[in-house]
Amino acid sequence: MAATTSATSYKFALERLLQAPEIDWHEAAELVSQIARDSSELTLRQAASQALPIFRAAATSLTDDGTDDAARRRLLVVLDVLIELTAPRFGRRGIKPKPLSPDQHARKLLGLPIDGPLSGAEIHGAFRRAAKLMHPDMGGSAEAFRELAAAQDVLLKTTCA
Repeated sequence: MAATTSATSYKFALERLLQAPEIDWHEAAELVSQIARDSSELTLRQAASQALPIFRAAATSLTDDGTDDAARRRLLVVLDVLIELTAPRFGRRGIKPKPLSPDQHARKLLGLPIDGPLSGAEIHGAFRRAAKLMHPDMGGSAEAFRELAAAQDVLLKTTCA
């Protein structure tokens, strides 16, 4: 929760900088260097670290419009990362998919549809196609080929039963 709180405070500070009529690049450089030092998020640290040189260049009194524009774009990139980190997460994101049944796993190995009826000919054809790639003589591993053969056996037993 502390990382989210600091990300939120960083976001508000960057938004405040962007709303000013003239951006204080010294303050922006200090804030972004603090983000690069203290953040636990890798993406945010990288965005902040990459933005530091252009902020330091924009902080000098001898800058042109191109430098200011580039610095503003970098500031927006850092802000976009912060917005992504602080946005609420809804739905089923982050939930691991349920494990496949042995039958479904065998179908996946052979490249067959996960659900639906199968004929013996479909299973055999799928095995032949997959075996051409996985056979040890064709550069595949013996372990993977044995897994394919076991998958074919599982599907043929459930189809014939």
